[in-house]
Amino acid sequence: MAAPHAAVGVEGQSGESQQILPDSSAGEAKRPQFGTRFLTDPRQVFQHNAWDNVEWTEEQEAAAKKKVLENSQPLPPEKQEEYDSRANEYWNDFYTIHENRFFKDRHWLFTEFPELAPQGCLNHKSHPDGCGTDDSQRDSLDQGQSEEVTCLPHTDGDFPGSSATYRILEVGCGVGNTVFPILKTNNDPRLFVYCCDFSSTAVELVKINPEYDPGRCFAFVHDLSDVEANYPVPDGTLDVIVLIFVLSALHPDKMQASISRLARLLKPGGVMLLRDYGRYDMAQLRFKKGRCLSENFYVRGDGTRVFFFTQDELHEMFSAAGLEKVQNLVDRRLQVNRGKQLTMYRVWIQCKYSKAPTQPAETQG
Repeated sequence: MAAPHAAVGVEGQSGESQQILPDSSAGEAKRPQFGTRFLTDPRQVFQHNAWDNVEWTEEQEAAAKKKVLENSQPLPPEKQEEYDSRANEYWNDFYTIHENRFFKDRHWLFTEFPELAPQGCLNHKSHPDGCGTDDSQRDSLDQGQSEEVTCLPHTDGDFPGSSATYRILEVGCGVGNTVFPILKTNNDPRLFVYCCDFSSTAVELVKINPEYDPGRCFAFVHDLSDVEANYPVPDGTLDVIVLIFVLSALHPDKMQASISRLARLLKPGGVMLLRDYGRYDMAQLRFKKGRCLSENFYVRGDGTRVFFFTQDELHEMFSAAGLEKVQNLVDRRLQVNRGKQLTMYRVWIQCKYSKAPTQPAETQG
């Protein structure tokens, strides 16, 4: 690695950046952002806690590929089946251990995803400091044999939030790191927020939070990978679907069907927002041998699983679901531990894909 000292530590440990910058090869204009820092003099690396849009050298990229290749021998099928069948147990254990200590506000949320605070719908207060690093990616939705969600049968006009005019669903809500900031910045009765998680323990923690308001929010247990399971809303009724470090927890074979099922819930013109792990992120390079399930798919020490994406892989899935690209960016970020004089290279991907608006019927001449 072409870094002063590359950090090593707990395998698969995660973290979030509050900013996303486009890859130099993406061909998309850089967006205005708060607190952007660029490292122009390597001798100044420890002057700040983080640097944005860090370019990798060819040697660094080669070293990352070599590291992944060394640890790419997959576990036996019977072991993989065990992690799949016990996925619900592992995630429930995770939230039982961490409970509300795992809750951290995502201060970058409305800067990167203004769709969560649409003008005229939310009384949005921006966060000009743009600071706040969230280490909570694992508050996400996994797949496997979960308990089935118990939703009342619904028809149009008879479902939670049916009177709302702007509806947001967060998939993999964890303990509410995204849901509660949305509710706190909004008092518009026209907005309704749905949130679900694979872990019944996580959903229960959301429901017992003092800020949970059943009149504005509906939390439910749901297995994203079970495409036959019902959602509590009809198809074509959601304005926004949010997946923050969630899709990476599914088995790769189940990702496409899961995204396609979610796309059916969107209104014409609705948008799906994703933020997740990129290929060769520090968390991937930290995995030791014996943790690989399949190519770029790993199991953590606590039994939860994680996949590391490329932009093209995500684009193909969203496109196959009938969605159109609005944004597909990669953030190569350098985080710094100034006390220990360590550097940590993070790679995240942020995507926004929309459902085509309904075209007006052509008039007959």
